[in-house]
Amino acid sequence: MPFLLRAAVTAAVAVPALLLSATPASAHGGAARVTATATLPSIPLSTLGVADDRGVNLGGIGSDIFPAGRPGEYWTITDRGPNGQITVGTEKRRTFPTPDFNPTIVRVRAAGSVLKVVQTIPITTSSGKPVTGLPNQLPHDEQPYTYNAGTPLSINPNGLDTEGIVRANDGTFWLVDEYSPSLVHVSSRGRVLARYVPSGLGLTGTDYPVIEAFPAIYASRKVNRGFEGLGVLPGGDLVIGLQSPLLVPTKAAGEASLNTRLLRFSPRSGKVVGEYAYQFAPVSVVDPGQTNPAELKISSIVGLGPNTVLVQERTDQAARLYRADLRKATNLLGGPYDNPATTPSLEQDASAVTLVPKTLVIDLNTVPGTQKKIEGVAVLNPWTIALINDNDFGMTDGPAAFDASGRLIDSGIKTTLATVRLAHPLV
Repeated sequence: MPFLLRAAVTAAVAVPALLLSATPASAHGGAARVTATATLPSIPLSTLGVADDRGVNLGGIGSDIFPAGRPGEYWTITDRGPNGQITVGTEKRRTFPTPDFNPTIVRVRAAGSVLKVVQTIPITTSSGKPVTGLPNQLPHDEQPYTYNAGTPLSINPNGLDTEGIVRANDGTFWLVDEYSPSLVHVSSRGRVLARYVPSGLGLTGTDYPVIEAFPAIYASRKVNRGFEGLGVLPGGDLVIGLQSPLLVPTKAAGEASLNTRLLRFSPRSGKVVGEYAYQFAPVSVVDPGQTNPAELKISSIVGLGPNTVLVQERTDQAARLYRADLRKATNLLGGPYDNPATTPSLEQDASAVTLVPKTLVIDLNTVPGTQKKIEGVAVLNPWTIALINDNDFGMTDGPAAFDASGRLIDSGIKTTLATVRLAHPLV
């Protein structure tokens, strides 16, 4: 399906204008290649209002990327902020070294080899308070702890673990979140207008509207693996990717599964209008040498046509991009696979439905110079994509992440935006 230009879009959500190449495909021989890279410099989190940044610099903005309308400029989104895991006895504790960090929309510009911050938009509640990145409710979410895993922190119903981002024609933003998991509508100034969550979640105490809009079964997401991919179709609908298979009927079943789910959401009606089974490639195909299917994740989705999307399958070390067609898949919405009592579950056996058909666009492992842990993908034109990585704020897991004085021992991994010229056009 050909790309649709912005002038043809009349829906509430914007699709970036994609410049169609006038050069014939035969003129572009050879393999895909990185044509430019830009790296984010060290920017202390204290400049974003964090009281004690513990030596942590701005990072995590590679959670997603969306073209900002000017060449080289992009909207990006941080995740919940610096966090790690420390094992205490037999318990893995989730640490938040800067618990006052506020998830932030960051507009960046690639200027030569430097990724410059142009604008920051902190995400706030209806009354203007920071949402923070702290978990919402127990035991649905993990108990948060201080940087050394020694002291429990308070949960925050307003907290968001933001991931995907798209910008609407009216200047508002749509984000996805891993906690509930949820879809979040945010004003141009960062105020949460509404948060859409699974039915029956019972999230209370928030300082913004919460709407139960998704099938209840989505509350069975794996911890830290909720909604991560978010794309917009030319007609305005949003496509949401569940990062990993649901833990249905058991954790073991979900960990072993290759069957995750895509959702189609209408901003006009505020409702889910489609649900589809998406099957990962075997983990050894995505990441040669990896044997654990639980390492597979969807981190980015980009709308291509009225019913087609670009889907990124990845591990922390490797990534592949596929073109997927929603129109040809079974719409599962409201059917037996939204019922956790259905046996076998979709996660165990998807043979009774038509999966979302997909074709490989590019194996990024074969392109020298691409990053590890790519979480954001943008399509600039049929020949060109942009990739951005999540550097986890320079954090590592374990007690050695911080020195004796509580200052970060930085991993040295930088946030880098890479522009890739494809060997074949996307249309």
